[in-house]
This record gives sequence, C-alpha cells and structure tokens, in this order.
Amino acid sequence: MDAVQLVKQDHRTVEQLFKQFERAEKAERTAEMRRVVEKVVKELSVHAAIEEQVLYPALRRGDASTEDEVLEALEEHHLVKLTLLELEKMSPEDERYCAKMTVLMESVRHHVEEEESELLPRLAKAFPPRDRKELGALLEQAKKAAPTHPHSGAPDSPPGNLLAGALSALLDKGRDALREAADRGRKMARSRSREVKGRARKAMASGRSAMEKGRAMVREVTGGEASPPQA
Repeated sequence: MDAVQLVKQDHRTVEQLFKQFERAEKAERTAEMRRVVEKVVKELSVHAAIEEQVLYPALRRGDASTEDEVLEALEEHHLVKLTLLELEKMSPEDERYCAKMTVLMESVRHHVEEEESELLPRLAKAFPPRDRKELGALLEQAKKAAPTHPHSGAPDSPPGNLLAGALSALLDKGRDALREAADRGRKMARSRSREVKGRARKAMASGRSAMEKGRAMVREVTGGEASPPQA
C-alpha cells in the first residue's frame, strides 16, 4: 500500500475509535469507554512508532525543508504518549478521565490535520509512486514489531528508536499476553459460575418434579390429597 494511503488509513481508524468513545461517554457506558481507550492506546502507540522509525526519517531525507515540521510532530507525539500513559493508569470513574481523553482527541485531531495538509502532500511530491509503495511496505513491516503501549522516555529518532522500539515491543507483547490470560481467566470463572447456578436450578426443578410425582402417587393410593412434607 502507498505510504500516504496507509498513514491516512490509520488516521481514519483512530477517528472511528474517538467517535465510539464519544458515544459511549454520552451514554455513560463506562465499560465500553475503558475498552475503547485500550484500543486507542494500542493504535496510537503503534502509529507513532512507525512514523518515528520510518516515515519521518524518510521525509527528512526526501525533503530537507520538512525539518521543522517533523520536529514539531515529534514533540506532539511526545505529549500524546504522556497523556496515554496517564490514561492507562486511570479508570472511567476518575473525575478527570473524560476530560483527559477529550484533550487527547483534540491534540491528535490537530496533529492529523497538520500531517495530512502539510507533511503528507510533501511526501507525495518528494517520492514517486513506486518509492511510496516501498515506503508503505516498510511501514507495514514496522507495525509487526512496534510497541503497543506508550514509552515517552524512549528515543523517538534513529538509530536509538529502532533498538528501543524493538525492546519495548517485546515487553509490551508479554504485558498484553498476561492481560489477555487474566481476561480469559475471569471469563472462565464467570462461565463456571453460570454453569454451577444452572445446574442448581435444574436440580431444584428436578426435585420439585419428583415431589409432585410423589404427591400424585399418594393421592392415587389414598384417594385424597397428599399432605405437604413437614420440614
């Protein structure tokens, strides 16, 4: 995929998550808000990493006049990562959770607008279609090894960010695996609890059915009403 198209596609994905969060916030669905924020953290962490490792260095090589804009974009990334770190430690019940998410969305939307109106057109001008496709392939490859959580203290330009990104990605994959295992454990526990409750209800129903059959047999033998069993 063309590098410009890939970056814009990532932008659209994040914007859809922002709109989903806004709907969940309006409806006060806190569990959904938490799930959306987790997805936002992952998407923005990966996106920032591949831009810092591949896109921005290519821009600086292909068009030296983008130097100031790239440095500004890196600073915006840094502020976004700090906000993501804070959001990861908060819960939707926290007083400033939604306010912090609103500030994040405003910041990212501003960053996207500048990137799509200034940097990406200059990327398209500096690189012919074939080179942009090769750059897109590099971005896709970088995604596979990108960190899935923010690391605001890590280097954000080559060569330091390449090594730091690889190490951070390994740590993040372990962290994500532990979280997924914990989530599966909770789901299994809830499922087991429902199963036990279901068996108890079936046993009670079976007991009531047996009791009714017993009463019917007594009535048939005695020709009268069966007295309920004494406790």
